[in-house]
Amino acid sequence: MIKKLLHTRMRVNDIEKTVRFYVDVLGLKVSADTVSPRGARLVFIRTPNSDEEIELCQLPNSEPVSVQPDLMHLAFQVDDLAAFASGLEKKGVKLSDGPTKTIDGDLIAFIDAPEGYEVELIQKTR
Repeated sequence: MIKKLLHTRMRVNDIEKTVRFYVDVLGLKVSADTVSPRGARLVFIRTPNSDEEIELCQLPNSEPVSVQPDLMHLAFQVDDLAAFASGLEKKGVKLSDGPTKTIDGDLIAFIDAPEGYEVELIQKTR
């Protein structure tokens, strides 16, 4: 029986740029930075109030990563979407979509992360 989700891996071309985005722009923390037995650099990013981590992987001598539009995204809850978006703009990051009110009354918006990945920001109303 599965107990819980531990991490999600995202392969990237430029791990330094991607780590800077998640740490400097979103405020997440690096919990580990290592090299796998296959030679891949692995950086684990921890999200506040969550056990699950994001594993960023840069695999040397592999085909470049090409993320298709709307293939996948990470979703993060924020307390105040307008205030968070304002803080992002001060860091040079603009919303790529939204804010939009959902059927449930939540507010959602999206920003573009490096490598073509997308990040959803959600302000819950309940």
